[in-house]
Amino acid sequence: MSVAGKSRKDPTDRTRPFALFAECILTGLWFTLAALPVVTVPAALAASTRHLAAFLDGTPSSLGEFLRDLRTAWREGWPAGLAVLGAAVLLALDLAVLTVEGVPGRPLMALLTMLVAAAAATVLLRAAAAWTPGSSWRSLAAAAAEDARGDFGGTGMLLGGLLVLAVATWALWILLVPMSGCVIGAALAVHRRLGR
Repeated sequence: MSVAGKSRKDPTDRTRPFALFAECILTGLWFTLAALPVVTVPAALAASTRHLAAFLDGTPSSLGEFLRDLRTAWREGWPAGLAVLGAAVLLALDLAVLTVEGVPGRPLMALLTMLVAAAAATVLLRAAAAWTPGSSWRSLAAAAAEDARGDFGGTGMLLGGLLVLAVATWALWILLVPMSGCVIGAALAVHRRLGR
């Protein structure tokens, strides 16, 4: 083999990051549609991380498999979905109260509300990334909360991803779709970083 032949890279090596980004965008679309009822957010996150994990592992994964994982995650974790719906309603009520003039400590309370919401979202992302069929959402959430406290680097990455998602969506709402796929990819990367 010539020196020129040895130095030439396989074209798939250069296109793989773009293929992963495209898969994140597709996953973001599937997640957004599946999460529209809000109560399905945990199941949609779990199915989305399984789809991205299959892509990274070179295992075939289709929309049909995504939908099967979504149904299984919902059937096994509907209480988690109800908890997310309740938390979303409380967050919306808190923010609605904080928009009223004259509420004492409004800026500080708004900041604390957003920090608590971001911390809860980080735990939910970690739990969804660890989900497999048959897993208990309660034990997944407990392990995710412990990991969030012990793995500051991973928690920082997820909080940063959530901040970018919020800012991008605020700037242009359609960016919710690709950015949510990227945040799901980040949750999977943080999970695998722990070697689990």
